[in-house]
Amino acid sequence: MSAPTEAEDRFYRFEHPEGPGFWVRELPYLIILALTLGGVGYISMARRPLIGYWEFMALFMGVVCVASGWRHAADSSGRWRLIWTQALHWGAFLVAMNLVLLPSVQAIADSDTTSLTILLLLALGTFIAGVHIASWRMCANGVIMALGVPAIAWLDQSALLLTLGLLIIVAIGATILWWRRAVR
Repeated sequence: MSAPTEAEDRFYRFEHPEGPGFWVRELPYLIILALTLGGVGYISMARRPLIGYWEFMALFMGVVCVASGWRHAADSSGRWRLIWTQALHWGAFLVAMNLVLLPSVQAIADSDTTSLTILLLLALGTFIAGVHIASWRMCANGVIMALGVPAIAWLDQSALLLTLGLLIIVAIGATILWWRRAVR
């Protein structure tokens, strides 16, 4: 077994919270996570695609990837390589996302399918970008986005069951409140 390379070491390194610098480093990843969860929640409620939102997310993640890899690039040629690889990477995913929006594709896909497909493409792009810049945080965001796809599908299929469960809980709560007031 060989010793880990510098990129592997960076990928698996967990930086412990030491003052405000830790949170500043983590902030972009937390913003990505919050925006992703917000987008997933909106899709599951509104049932319409958020095309511009996911395109913004792809651009934002490209910037975060460049910023994350910047300090690890050895020299200016490494930084230019980082910029070009991330620009090509996210550009390719933006093209793929927009291919899903072509009228010929939209003729056979509904808005739910379009939203889930775009989210899945974004998740794949995020995970692969995390692998390329050796960032476990970016990979984790990609996995969370990917898990959002079946979660949205499950919520759509289970909406009636969840509503029924909520009504039962409300009915039980109302009965308990009524009973307590009647006992007094």
